[in-house]
Amino acid sequence: MPLSWNEIKDRALTFSREWIDESSEDAEAKSFWDGFFNVFGLPRRRVATFERKVKKIDGRDGYIDLLWKGVLLVEHKSRGKNLDRAHQQAGDYFHGLTDAELPKYLLVSDFARFRLYDLESGEEPIEFALKDLHKHVRRFGFIAGYQARSFKEEDPVNVQAAERMGKLHDALKAAGYDGHALEVLLVRLLFCLFADDTGIFPPHTFHELLAQRTSEDGANLGPWLAQLFQTLNTDVDRRQKTLDVQLNEFPYVNGKLFAEPLPLAAFDAKMRGLLLDASLLDWSRISPAIFGSMFQSVMDAKARRNLGAHYTSEKNILKLIGPLFLDDLKAELARIGHTEGKLKAFHSKLANLRFLDPACGCGNFLVIAYRELRLLELEVLRRLHPEGASSRALWVTEEVQVDVDQFYGIEIEEFPAQIAQVAMWLMDHQMNIMVSEAFGNYFARLPLKKSPAVVHGNALRIDWNDLVPKEQLSYILGNPPFGGKHLQDKDQRADQLAVTQGIRSGSDLDFVANWFIKASRYIEGTTIDFAFVATNSITQGEQVPLLWPYLMEQQRLRIRFAHRTFKWANEARGRAAVHCVIIGVTHSSPSQCSLFDYHDPSAEPHLVQVKNINPYLADGPNVVVTKRSAPIDQRPIMRCGSKPADNGHLILSTEERDGLLASFPVTEQWIRPYIGSEEFINGSSRWCLWLDGVSPSALRGVKPVMERIEAVRTFREASTAAPTRAAALTPGRFFFVSQPASDYILMPEVSSERRRFVPVGWMPANVISSNKNYIVAEPSRWVFGLLQSAMHMAWLSTVGGRLESRFQYSASMVYNNFPWPESPTDKQREAIEAAAQAVLDARASFPNSTLADLYDPVTMPPALVKAHQALDRAVDTAYVAAEKLAGRKQPKLGTDAERVAFLFERYQQLTSLLPAAKPKRSARKPSKSET
Repeated sequence: MPLSWNEIKDRALTFSREWIDESSEDAEAKSFWDGFFNVFGLPRRRVATFERKVKKIDGRDGYIDLLWKGVLLVEHKSRGKNLDRAHQQAGDYFHGLTDAELPKYLLVSDFARFRLYDLESGEEPIEFALKDLHKHVRRFGFIAGYQARSFKEEDPVNVQAAERMGKLHDALKAAGYDGHALEVLLVRLLFCLFADDTGIFPPHTFHELLAQRTSEDGANLGPWLAQLFQTLNTDVDRRQKTLDVQLNEFPYVNGKLFAEPLPLAAFDAKMRGLLLDASLLDWSRISPAIFGSMFQSVMDAKARRNLGAHYTSEKNILKLIGPLFLDDLKAELARIGHTEGKLKAFHSKLANLRFLDPACGCGNFLVIAYRELRLLELEVLRRLHPEGASSRALWVTEEVQVDVDQFYGIEIEEFPAQIAQVAMWLMDHQMNIMVSEAFGNYFARLPLKKSPAVVHGNALRIDWNDLVPKEQLSYILGNPPFGGKHLQDKDQRADQLAVTQGIRSGSDLDFVANWFIKASRYIEGTTIDFAFVATNSITQGEQVPLLWPYLMEQQRLRIRFAHRTFKWANEARGRAAVHCVIIGVTHSSPSQCSLFDYHDPSAEPHLVQVKNINPYLADGPNVVVTKRSAPIDQRPIMRCGSKPADNGHLILSTEERDGLLASFPVTEQWIRPYIGSEEFINGSSRWCLWLDGVSPSALRGVKPVMERIEAVRTFREASTAAPTRAAALTPGRFFFVSQPASDYILMPEVSSERRRFVPVGWMPANVISSNKNYIVAEPSRWVFGLLQSAMHMAWLSTVGGRLESRFQYSASMVYNNFPWPESPTDKQREAIEAAAQAVLDARASFPNSTLADLYDPVTMPPALVKAHQALDRAVDTAYVAAEKLAGRKQPKLGTDAERVAFLFERYQQLTSLLPAAKPKRSARKPSKSET
């Protein structure tokens, strides 16, 4: 057990007095440094060696005065000598050390003065006299076992540790040690490696056992590990009196981590070397918050190569737990100040909070939540026992109340569930070290007496009350799995059917919705709030009417806080970012809600306090926009572009078109420009065979065209969809034709979220629009202006769907439900039409630029920006004037948030005037190929 700081200070004073007048020549140096280490309760011989021979950068041999591999290098000189020279000499030795041996601290001394360099932080060195050692002992917490650390998520040691343990995993598996036994063995080894460097074990006892007691060929490593695990599972008082002395130095751990007997693993020299290499790393630099993810990467070679992609960053976890409970607790503590009675009551409150993560994985959310709760408790204890108070040196074991058994988890895979428990214990130990640092008495919870209640089970099938009765729970949190309907496996689909029974079209929901539904039922009749990370699809498009009427109308829930779409990712090479939202839900009726918005998904959030957050994560009433087959009012119909269903045989590249024209000039009248969203925005070229009205004799005279038509017929006849097979009778015609005979307005189905506007097109009749666009066949500058306005863009970005983060347009969701200005005057129409034409004119002045060029936020021409600004003013004015004319409150439309709030209110007004929808008869859903 580490010494208390008061004991260390006393030892430092004694040491200084003993050596203050000594000459401390080289003959006495070893005694000096042995005594120095003894000040901190650590035998020097256990961790450090004298006179380590190394090759210096100039090729000559050098001798390090004292080296503690990976931790400390000491270079000493005779009294009065230059410490700068000692520092320079020490630096020369680094060339001869391996990466694992490079120290984190450098200490130079002349036996009368010390100068300590923290090589990791890069801070200025601290220098002091021997007589003042007792004033600076906390600087040497890394020797005493008290070192508090800040963790770097992208610390290279994370990857190094995963790689070394991963190689050991692969070697054992290749040798036939596999399955459950291998996974348990690796969990235990990871725990021991952490324990060796974080004060759970006496420093480096595990490494010493491996290095000193096992043979180089690895033959006896398995039996030694088996003895160690048995020792760690045995109370010190119940151990054999004849137990090996080195084994008996290890503490009793308990917690059932080492209880299960394992078959002996047969190691060889290579495996032993891998474990020894791993033990040389500084495992104290690895945060328990990523312990679980590291284990997963060890078990998965592919994940190991990209460790950063397989853990959830603390920053993202704090985005959820902050507004769920942590921010309120911090604010409450700030209000309490230093009032003793209120502090004690608050302390009791912290100790009685209970948390559940029903999809906990390796426990990342639970670990961070526990850490934050312990940090709050530590601040309470500091205020109750301030510096200088007589109770400052209290026995903290009687004061610390927050413990791991306040946390519950459900995990469908067995070993992540076990890892979550271990990670919680490791975080508990880290926090105990912080308490020890603060109050000067060593505090550790060994043997482990309490455990987080993490169970291995299917959260969608079990009753959460069996794990923790809802009357005892405070909060639910986590990051459940995502997966659209077509990405779910057989078991997931069965789970979803069980959860969504009674919810119309519940099987079409994203998989993450099941946790929202289960949580909503579990918290009935309680004050429990919950928050989950989710795919942004459940707040967009067709998912909203499937999920949120059930949650809000039947379960009476409200959204208390939310993060709008952002990239849930760490900065790791090759990582495809997932676009997520965070949604915090309550039964209460909050007076204000916290909405975190992002100007783009990679940006930092900014907080907006709003009156209500609706299912689209917008400030507005709780309305749900449903698919509508016809527009909400009188306006031109928007429909999908023409669909070929041809397996590509009616479509031509520019090269194919040129070749066909060269051989058969007659086909010039048959070939039309063909554009989807890609071609429209990026200016690329494709062509199609548009054969309406072409005589059969002309077709038969062009063999390449006939071959293409025959290929279409064959393709359609082989389809499983009856409509497609029927279209085989007319193989020279597009499957679905909607092409107007006149100019038309084009809306691309997909467009980048980077653009301030989705470009809308005014297209000539000879350009064939594919089914990747929507078209309005009755064009007018009035309609074009409305669709190209910021008002329509705000509506699209809120109620439209997304493909990843890109905008995905839908006529039935977006266009048909978009509230138009009510009864515009001729003057307002003319103003919008003129502004719309100005947008088209501004584009036309850059004939060599694509729409992607023109609407890139970086390169958008000032003339086009001004044209859009004028159009937005004209459109906004029409809406404001309509509200004024109708006697309603005139809206503020200066921002997109204000536009969206107004549009939801207007939509609510419009839909309340419509006749009630008749119940739909159940009908066979068309297959994907039919639609």
